[in-house]
Amino acid sequence: MKRLRVSRWSSQQYLQARSGAPSSASTVMASRQPFLQSLRCQSSEAIAPERVVVTAEHTSRAAPSPPHERSLDSPKLAALHARLVLSSKIPLQTLARALVTHSADPNSNFNNSNLAFLGSTIINYHVLEYLVCKWPRLPMAILYEALRAYAGQESLQQVARRWGVEAAAAPGEEVDPGLLQWQVDGQQLVSTRWGYVRSEVERNSLYRRGMSSRIVLDDAFGDVLNKPDNGAQLGASALQNEAFGSFVQAVVGSVYAHCGREAAKFFVTSHILSRQFDPSTLFQFQLPTRELAMLCAREGFEAPVARLESETGRLSRTPVYVVGIYSGKEKLGEGAGPSLDIARRKASMNSLKAWYLYSPGNKVRVPSDMMEESVKPWKAPHIDIGEII
Repeated sequence: MKRLRVSRWSSQQYLQARSGAPSSASTVMASRQPFLQSLRCQSSEAIAPERVVVTAEHTSRAAPSPPHERSLDSPKLAALHARLVLSSKIPLQTLARALVTHSADPNSNFNNSNLAFLGSTIINYHVLEYLVCKWPRLPMAILYEALRAYAGQESLQQVARRWGVEAAAAPGEEVDPGLLQWQVDGQQLVSTRWGYVRSEVERNSLYRRGMSSRIVLDDAFGDVLNKPDNGAQLGASALQNEAFGSFVQAVVGSVYAHCGREAAKFFVTSHILSRQFDPSTLFQFQLPTRELAMLCAREGFEAPVARLESETGRLSRTPVYVVGIYSGKEKLGEGAGPSLDIARRKASMNSLKAWYLYSPGNKVRVPSDMMEESVKPWKAPHIDIGEII
């Protein structure tokens, strides 16, 4: 008896051979319609074209994001790929996926959430090691703000806009794949971007939060997750910044996934760490004279003494006093003000800034440099024990 190969039969012939089976092709397609509606490929080569039966209703249904096969025909996407000088190892489909945010397409197989999480980890690591090695005496609060200045959502969205990234008016299948896909989602939360939610015990102890909470329990920038007093929902501007920032993070994640660690580090150094930043603008002292006295006592210096160095217009409406702070014969800093007390406080602030902003130089070695081949032996940098108050 000759063996039949059912795989060569069409679905209509196979169903007609069965007794009582419907002979209409429309009835067959209606029975398979739920399967076809849930069918979606991550790339054009995932499923062979001859095995996919597409109905008119399925083709008319709008997808939340553009299909990946349209990425090869997008001039905006090709121009963005060339503008960023990305390697040919990174396909246009990956760059198109980096432009689809979670708010536009909740399916993690098609949005940039996974790449953005990977990219944010790489960015935060390289920025933190750079800050710690270049300014080893920064207080922890200033270190978090410096990290936000380099890798925060507001900074990353500026990087994305300087790259020439444009956002689509509304996400959808008909949108150009070279446009950023995002929309205002009222349910999107600050703390659940990566699927992390605080427990009730942690929420109740937020008001007694210390530095250990900022390091262990809070996010990468030391901010409270799910803070109960200000709500967890973001505004439209914050969501837009997060959408643009997630694209930059996803691009870094794509470079790491396709080109390796060294290429990702070079990309972060070129596009993020190359930006100008002055950490002296982040300081805000409450008791500068007391903190300076405690610092001198901790380091074994002589007690600081304020001395009037020069003055002008003492009896006028706009006097100016210049006060210097000395520790023995060493001058720690000086400041000018309309009164002796203000000048002394400014001199104390400048002395503290001179201490905290100590830097061994611009070309500092970081721990990730040891991953390269044929490098010099590692010499541990100086890391201070921390701030006084």
